[in-house]
Amino acid sequence: MTVEIRRASARLTERAPGRATHHSLSFGPHLDPDRLRFGPMVCHDDHLLADGQGFPEHGHSGLVIVSWVVSGALVHAGSVGGDVVVAPGQAAVLRTGDGVEHSEHAGAPRTRFVQVWLATDADDDGGPSYDVVEPALVPGALTEVVTPLPGARFSVARLGIGDTVALPEAARVHAYVASGALTRSSLAEPLASGDAFELTDHPSVSVTAAVPTELLVWAFDA
Repeated sequence: MTVEIRRASARLTERAPGRATHHSLSFGPHLDPDRLRFGPMVCHDDHLLADGQGFPEHGHSGLVIVSWVVSGALVHAGSVGGDVVVAPGQAAVLRTGDGVEHSEHAGAPRTRFVQVWLATDADDDGGPSYDVVEPALVPGALTEVVTPLPGARFSVARLGIGDTVALPEAARVHAYVASGALTRSSLAEPLASGDAFELTDHPSVSVTAAVPTELLVWAFDA
């Protein structure tokens, strides 16, 4: 059983005109040999884009890509899904299959989204698709948003001051503070925006919001 606290300051930061990205795992030239993946998660990026900025058309294969829009608007265009605008509180799920081309840009003056890439097996691949999910989030509770792969669940909690939620029981749990802060607990000093818990084979634990907080939680069965 392990619990690792990943502080925002430990992320690898990439800056370009109109864009800032924080990589929680190794990505491209931003290499950390000890941070190659977490279960099927091979990329966890927090992007901040200026209006019209983003990522020109590029390709992916062998992945399921889940994007959660925190603020602004994310504009997707590509070989699957057509032109789509993803709003705050919505999750976009791109299944790449053997290969897709797409682009992503900000459709608002300031757009922030958290994007996770999951490596897929051939048995998990249902072919390319693009879907947008808008969950009915329950204030103060952890709400499941999507199960993009067998044994992989993505949930979100919007917490008020003092609200407490139990993290899922799973082989691996990644709980990311997208905004706000968690109070001090038996696991760690307070966690702030950009910090994360990583639990491996650990019993369920509860976390409490110190201020209004948005918590993004991944649970993996392996």
